Amino acid sequence: MVYLPPHFTETRPDVLVAHIEQHDFGLLVSYGAGGLVASHIPFLVERHGEELCLVGHLARPNPQVQHLAKGGEVLAIFSGPHAYISPSWYAAGPAVPTWNYVDIHAYGTVRLIEDGDWLRRLLRRLSDRHEAGNPAPWRMQDLPETYLKGMLKGIVGLDITVTRLEGKFKLSQNRPAVDRPRVIAGLERRGDVDALAVAGLMREREPT
Repeated sequence: MVYLPPHFTETRPDVLVAHIEQHDFGLLVSYGAGGLVASHIPFLVERHGEELCLVGHLARPNPQVQHLAKGGEVLAIFSGPHAYISPSWYAAGPAVPTWNYVDIHAYGTVRLIEDGDWLRRLLRRLSDRHEAGNPAPWRMQDLPETYLKGMLKGIVGLDITVTRLEGKFKLSQNRPAVDRPRVIAGLERRGDVDALAVAGLMREREPT
């Protein structure tokens, strides 16, 4: 389990799922005979009534496929923006540096899927999702059928039924109210993508 101080705990399902959908390149962790193993893969979120599922695929030669075939709990980690926080931004000291960040941990049970039609639908949904912003989107259906069938044989599908979601939004909520605007300003001055994203999340969560 992730360390979740009350200040930083996020439990709202809509917020957690929205984060997964925005940061959908996750880290899948499982335990096998040789110990822990992990793979970075893109996921899609599916809902079946009240049930939340994460679907994706692995390369067939990946040793994690054999671990997953034996069952047991898996963990998918979805990391968001993160940024170093300087104690020089606080109104008073003493204080030490820290890090602000967002992470979602999704625990569940996995089912391996070999069905070619299921895999074809998954890959088309994935490619359509990530090609949507291109001026001339690549289309999986334009591939030669023999080539596509060969590629499909090289992967195994994953369908993870989520049994528990844990969200950590560590965004200086434990600091005095006077410090948080100073941290936001410091991040905005830094100006890199992650710093600006963390500053934006902090602004969203400031009391109105």
